[in-house]
Amino acid sequence: MQGERYWEIDAARGIAVVTMIVFHSAFDLNFFGVLPLPVSGGFLRMLAYMTASTFIFIVGVSFTISYARASQRLAGRDLALKYARRGFTIFGYGLVITAVTWLFLPSVYIVFGILHFIGAAILLAPLFARFSPASLILGSVACTIAGFITNAVPGPWPLLWLGIHPASFASLDYVPLLPWFGIVLAGMAFGGLFYPDGRRKFALRTAEPAPARALSFLGRHSLFIYFLHQPLILLLIAIIAPEAMPGLW
Repeated sequence: MQGERYWEIDAARGIAVVTMIVFHSAFDLNFFGVLPLPVSGGFLRMLAYMTASTFIFIVGVSFTISYARASQRLAGRDLALKYARRGFTIFGYGLVITAVTWLFLPSVYIVFGILHFIGAAILLAPLFARFSPASLILGSVACTIAGFITNAVPGPWPLLWLGIHPASFASLDYVPLLPWFGIVLAGMAFGGLFYPDGRRKFALRTAEPAPARALSFLGRHSLFIYFLHQPLILLLIAIIAPEAMPGLW
């Protein structure tokens, strides 16, 4: 049970990996002036929101499964340390992204992006593990409402993580706790309903269907792909449109 994975969760994450690559490819082509693509609105913007929402929802589902299993082996300080280590590790990966983007794109560098958010969400999620699915849904709605309020009110830079920021703020990737933590709570509610005690509650064929295998593979290696895909996209752009990146060669 400890290491058991559910292919449907990996496959859903794999779909998000594919849509992430599609959107980032379109974004980079537009950003470097190769193709004028409408990444700030329309279908591509909706694709970006769908991708982020899927990843974040699965964070909540996966946490519920992991926490239920870990609680059978660990308690107290050991249980808390498990998720503290995981949260700080992923947040640290986010800081690497911050450093890289600050060096190469200082005007729009990533301050609190998806990895910062996931790290912070994992640190906070244990505080909500004891709540019922109904309470988690109420918390999700509250986060969504609070997010609309905070995003409409400009504020000082140190509150970026919460969703409050100066009017002039710009970043390539910005995922504040409000409203996005509400999606984590919704995922936790889903996990509590359909994967109680870390076990699949509903009937589903155990064997992974062939069409889902590639997606499941991508889902199992999503963090590695996240770090690798952007350099590869940029390399391909530099090859097919070297005039877009004259300083690379």
